[in-house]
Amino acid sequence: MITLYQGPAAWGIPNISPFCVKLETWLRMAGLPYEVRAGDVRGAPKGKIPHVEIDGRRMGDSQLIIEHLERVHGDRLDAHLAPEARARGYVIRRMLDEAFYWVVVYARWVEPDAWAVYRPIILSLMPPVIGGPIVELIRRRIKSMLRAQGTGLHSREEVYEIGKADLTALAALLGDQPFMLGAEPSSVDATVYAFLVSVLRFPADSPVKRHAEAQPHLVAYCERMRQRYYADWKPGASRGE
Repeated sequence: MITLYQGPAAWGIPNISPFCVKLETWLRMAGLPYEVRAGDVRGAPKGKIPHVEIDGRRMGDSQLIIEHLERVHGDRLDAHLAPEARARGYVIRRMLDEAFYWVVVYARWVEPDAWAVYRPIILSLMPPVIGGPIVELIRRRIKSMLRAQGTGLHSREEVYEIGKADLTALAALLGDQPFMLGAEPSSVDATVYAFLVSVLRFPADSPVKRHAEAQPHLVAYCERMRQRYYADWKPGASRGE
């Protein structure tokens, strides 16, 4: 059994973290049974969520976990892909994991209206009484990380133009295909779905959310993925079979 440690569900999606949604979606796509438990970054491998325990072994980082499970259980999602398609999927995943992710972080942690929505969820994970100050310290740390990474050095308009360009490219690559690399789903779809649904379902408005909503292929794709892999999901669900 795979035990998946992650953050809370919210906004009608399995998790507030795109990387948690990515890993859980991949597990559902691959048909691997798992159990969900509340995650805690304190003492977690690599100090972040999601992380897993597999046969007594604890591992962190969503992508490294996926690659480990592919080695153990075989490549259940990408075996049908030609080398060029694999390379395309790799580039798409890296764009979302390493670049677009920071636009999502900016939209949640920096924007005042979005922070008003996001803060209560983060606060619910903190110890009582002292949780408020801790949350504000975390927010300052996240803003420092954004500056160190580079996104936080841009103006608000520049950040969102970068994010919108990523979504425009994603929509062009998807086109009218059912899935990102063609008629059949592949591992990159777990990442694409995770980031798109994290933007589309986040309650606060933003230019990048409006841009995603204006891409009919992306919106339809998200619903197609939800129906295929999460039709049975509801808040509080703790197992995937």
